[in-house]
Amino acid sequence: MHWAGYFAASLIGVSLGLIGGGGSILTIPVLVYLFGVQPLVATGYSLFIVGSTSLVGAIRNLRKGMVNMQTAIYFSIISTITVLFTRKFLLHVIPDNLFHIGSFAVTKSLLTMLLFATVMLAASLKMINGKPIIDPHIKGKASIAKIFSNAMGIGLLTGLLGAGGGFLIIPVLIFSFHLPVREAIGTSLMIIAINNLLGFSGDIFHTDINWPLLLTVTAMAIAGIFAGTALSHKIHGDKLKKGFGWFVLLMAFYIIFREIFEQ
Repeated sequence: MHWAGYFAASLIGVSLGLIGGGGSILTIPVLVYLFGVQPLVATGYSLFIVGSTSLVGAIRNLRKGMVNMQTAIYFSIISTITVLFTRKFLLHVIPDNLFHIGSFAVTKSLLTMLLFATVMLAASLKMINGKPIIDPHIKGKASIAKIFSNAMGIGLLTGLLGAGGGFLIIPVLIFSFHLPVREAIGTSLMIIAINNLLGFSGDIFHTDINWPLLLTVTAMAIAGIFAGTALSHKIHGDKLKKGFGWFVLLMAFYIIFREIFEQ
């Protein structure tokens, strides 16, 4: 199944190149189901893969003047601290076996995959719906408390699930920081890169890492982002987002079915 895994890995980059997000939604299922990586280890691998791929995309956008570095650094300070705290402390205090429902055991790995599937469901419905997440014409700046809570929430999601949170970051950047959509996408990629790569650094010293696998999958994803960027100029963004949304929705139901009924 590794050939299918490497092909799917390229789609991680294609997704990031096409619509500025969705890479982490693909990464966890690819690692768990196609490469046999344990779910909790896969969340760490996802941080590196999506972080590295997002960094390439962010640099390309930076050269075009589509990254607001001040906003990226400001937002990343809060979210990155939350990611590091989550990876270093919170993940390790959650027991492997949580509870039983009759003879059905709810484990930390099972809960991780089900939470991830929930995030996939929410993201897919927003993409399929096709409506703007916020009104770009709304004036007025969000409070510091709201920005702080959004950054912490995204950091918690990234730390627990290895999900970059691009679909959550972009609306915050548009509404709270009043960035144009294209600049918000580029800035989101930079924030994801900072959050994920620094978050992954906390795993290096207490996790056995399969570097050949990790670097190969990352290389495939980086190749994909170049293809995705090229395609983004030829295919209408709304059609891409809706099509990808349906794919993510099917993947979410597949994860739920597999985790619950194939125990």
